Amino acid sequence: MAAYEALYSRMCRSPICWDEIGERKILDPTVVPWIEEPYEKVKLIRQKIQTTQIHQKSYADNRKKDLEFAVGDQLLFKITLLKASLMAGREKKLQPKFVAPYKILQRVGNVAYNLEQPPNLSQIHNIFHVFILKKYHPNPSHVLQPENIEITEALTYEEKPMKLLDRKVKELRNKQIPLIKVIWRNHGIEKAT
Repeated sequence: MAAYEALYSRMCRSPICWDEIGERKILDPTVVPWIEEPYEKVKLIRQKIQTTQIHQKSYADNRKKDLEFAVGDQLLFKITLLKASLMAGREKKLQPKFVAPYKILQRVGNVAYNLEQPPNLSQIHNIFHVFILKKYHPNPSHVLQPENIEITEALTYEEKPMKLLDRKVKELRNKQIPLIKVIWRNHGIEKAT
């Protein structure tokens, strides 16, 4: 709805759509092309916008799925929403999108499920919306156990250094910058920074 229509609860009478509100009466025949041309252009624009909306709706409808799970099913949940609190200070590029399979304890409403969680994730609420859940299809080759992460009451994660691997001094024109390569707790040598 246009802003004018929202404010005044009626259509705006502009030269382009003045004939939509009432009966069409044109007294001067020389003005007809001046009125018809914008009216036809507006009709064409509306048709093109409508076809674009239909295309976009069909794309969105193909991707939309109504998901339902049964009690006892195993689900993965998306951790991208929890990254701010759980994954602070970690390398984001190669992080997994979903965390280990968890069993459904009960269904809460139409789109929420109560999941069984390990004690290290006890600070996070255990009811999840269906859009961050994904059905887990068991495969013996999957090893999806989460790392043991210590989370504070404020849902923050503290990264602690374990060992220094290397020291260097980078020489610039006017100064020297000391560089230290560190292995962090809960990370291997390949993730040393």
